Amino acid sequence: MKKANRLTLSLLTVSLFVFTASTSLAHGQDRGEAKAKVGNANVSVEYGRPELRGRDPMKLMQPGSLWRIGANAATTITSDADLDFGGTRVAKGKHFLLARLAEAGKWSLIVSSKAANEYEPGSKIAEVPLELKDGEESVELMSINLSNQDGRGVIEIVWGTSRLTGSFAAAK
Repeated sequence: MKKANRLTLSLLTVSLFVFTASTSLAHGQDRGEAKAKVGNANVSVEYGRPELRGRDPMKLMQPGSLWRIGANAATTITSDADLDFGGTRVAKGKHFLLARLAEAGKWSLIVSSKAANEYEPGSKIAEVPLELKDGEESVELMSINLSNQDGRGVIEIVWGTSRLTGSFAAAK
């Protein structure tokens, strides 16, 4: 009887380990990271990658609402040097990114000291406009692209046929 109990306990332990490992691996696959060198700053954005599944992401948002940009864990921006978002200096380190739909078609990117579920107006560090464009191809998994264009950082959020684009710079 003791042998059977040990065997059962061992099988349960191994099963739990395998389940936990596979869940962790699956979760890691729906995370994305974008990186770019902007001026003297190494910048990265880490985000969740929700699936479209037939939805229109731009119709999911109501004017005045915040979007945490992505899925699961909060979207973050990390830099090893200070950045400039629309004339506002953002200290080096890790911050949260959110998007706000002010009114139909008018989006902005918010750099915050708090994630969307804890957001309050006092946690906003900077806010810059995002330009909304329609793309030709539909993208099933949301993606964020970072690039350096003429010395400025460009962030592009791509999901469905929508493209939200904004810019920032390394602080001087």
